[in-house]
Amino acid sequence: MRFFSYLLIFLFVVSRGVAQDTGEINYAYPVQYLPLTIESKPVKMAYMDVRSERPNGKVVLLLHGKNFNGYYWKRVIQWLTKNGYRAIIPDQVGWGKSSHPDIHYSFHRLAANTKKLLDTLNIPKVTVLAHSMGGMLGTRFSLMYPQTVEKLILENPIGLEDYKTFVPFQTIEQQYQKELTASYESYKKYQQSYYPIWKPQYEDLVRVQASDLRAPDFKAIAWSNAITYQMIYEQPVVYEFANLAMPTVLILGQEDRTVVGKALLAKSEQERHGQYQALGKKIVQQLKSGKLIELTGIGHIPHIQEPERFLKALQEALQEK
Repeated sequence: MRFFSYLLIFLFVVSRGVAQDTGEINYAYPVQYLPLTIESKPVKMAYMDVRSERPNGKVVLLLHGKNFNGYYWKRVIQWLTKNGYRAIIPDQVGWGKSSHPDIHYSFHRLAANTKKLLDTLNIPKVTVLAHSMGGMLGTRFSLMYPQTVEKLILENPIGLEDYKTFVPFQTIEQQYQKELTASYESYKKYQQSYYPIWKPQYEDLVRVQASDLRAPDFKAIAWSNAITYQMIYEQPVVYEFANLAMPTVLILGQEDRTVVGKALLAKSEQERHGQYQALGKKIVQQLKSGKLIELTGIGHIPHIQEPERFLKALQEALQEK
């Protein structure tokens, strides 16, 4: 009888689409999976759906950056649910605990996947909180589904410039070889550029990214990483900010100097680009309904570097009409 009881429990969990996290990186909340078919390939999209004990009826969709996944939103999720919000946190297909298929990646496709997730969960309206590459995706999502997005909050998004106009071209094969030779040390060196001053507590995100190096499907992950760099270069959103109809808030760490492909630039070019303290002012002028919140002394990941200051800014952004 005990065997059949365990079997029934197992079947119930699987039928609900909930997966026990057996990987090395444990997320703060249960991970569920949405089955999708992309280019005739069956894939799964991992996500967390975290509800508040005192719901206010609002939902926030959190979109991660290029070198991240849902793991790094833990502190933000805690704050959101404490304040009544329901949080939906997907790992985009190609990242984290989601599948890493060999497909044509586009922000349009990722946006459509995300809309499918919301539709499956019967969520008609969200506020989008998007960081880094998630900012490019959040912008595309908002342009494609304006009726779904009540407000767009961009936390140090990349794509405030059109990188292909000044970053030297690299083939996918070149980028793939670079991904194959990645190491813990190379990931750490890159992540150190996210902060004005490196601190030991930031090492955790290096550990999370470097866990891919030991994954059985590392080559597939490396290929996805290479293809999605091409996606960033080839699919700019910077020319379309004026088309955003919803209130849009930029929360920008003023010390951020991120440029995708920065190492390929001459020193003089590196100093010309990625100037977030200037880019923010330029972009907010293009928005129909825009607000800029500047965080001095903070780099590319405000919600990790100084969570309390970021959460204060987030509260202001959520209250913005």
